[in-house]
Amino acid sequence: MRDAIDILMENLSQSIVGKTESIRMVLVALLSGGHALLEDVPGVGKTLLAKSLARSINGRFQRVQCTPDLLPSDITGTTIWNPNSREFEFIPGPAFANVLLADEINRATPRTQSALLEVMEEKQVTIDGEARPVPQPFFVIATQNPIEYQGTFPLPEAQMDRFAVCLSLGYPSATEELKMLQRQHSQETVKSLEACISLEQVGELRRLVSLVKVAPTLQQYIVDLVRATRDHEDISLGVSPRGCVVLQKAVQAYAFLEGRDYAIPDDVKFITPYVFCHRLIPSHGRQAKAIVERLLQSVAIEDRICA
Repeated sequence: MRDAIDILMENLSQSIVGKTESIRMVLVALLSGGHALLEDVPGVGKTLLAKSLARSINGRFQRVQCTPDLLPSDITGTTIWNPNSREFEFIPGPAFANVLLADEINRATPRTQSALLEVMEEKQVTIDGEARPVPQPFFVIATQNPIEYQGTFPLPEAQMDRFAVCLSLGYPSATEELKMLQRQHSQETVKSLEACISLEQVGELRRLVSLVKVAPTLQQYIVDLVRATRDHEDISLGVSPRGCVVLQKAVQAYAFLEGRDYAIPDDVKFITPYVFCHRLIPSHGRQAKAIVERLLQSVAIEDRICA
């Protein structure tokens, strides 16, 4: 199954140029059973990444453009009366997909945001009192523009906590941008991608990730990092217990992507900023990323393999 990871990475790299680390972090979220939040400006490849992932795992892709007039039923689905059968029929919404892109999620109203985030957590929608499970695997990639705030509804802390990782794709380098133009000319687009693994294999990969060993000393390190955010003078709100669990799962996924069946301290140090930064509320005008970097320097662990 480890070969499947290499094949998947190679497949995604065909359409996403020069973003290996970002691809890996999205896969960390997918394989750990979480979801990903992408904070970036328009046009850097967020939609392309989501579409490419869906095609690569042979999954169904749906996209929701979040706007203030978007209703919860526009995401979850609704029931309508069929005069021919004289029964109510359920019309599934975009949530019934394997990869769902929620574009500019902070432009949806809090009510609609809550409906989407409930599906992310429960893996089901409730329509007219009936629970309907969404397809598995179910993976959400949500985006928001960090520059434009007018007409937006910022995600509250409890909802930000639902995302396993938060990352930014960033602009490509000059060389990468030139390569993008050359690939466009040769019609190497997302439409030419073929499925390289199945949905069943994704489920098996998730199972293998859950078996990655995390030594007690490394678990204590994770707990120490989390608790350090709750008593920090520059942090108004620290990482929740859910964030602690998510960090361990993300560390397991990253170790698996690195080809190991055990985690090491460097895995924690690399993954922590992606898991912590969007969960923290800094005080005194501090930057979350800088705070997390200082935490990683101040919270000590014995620098050895924790297998």
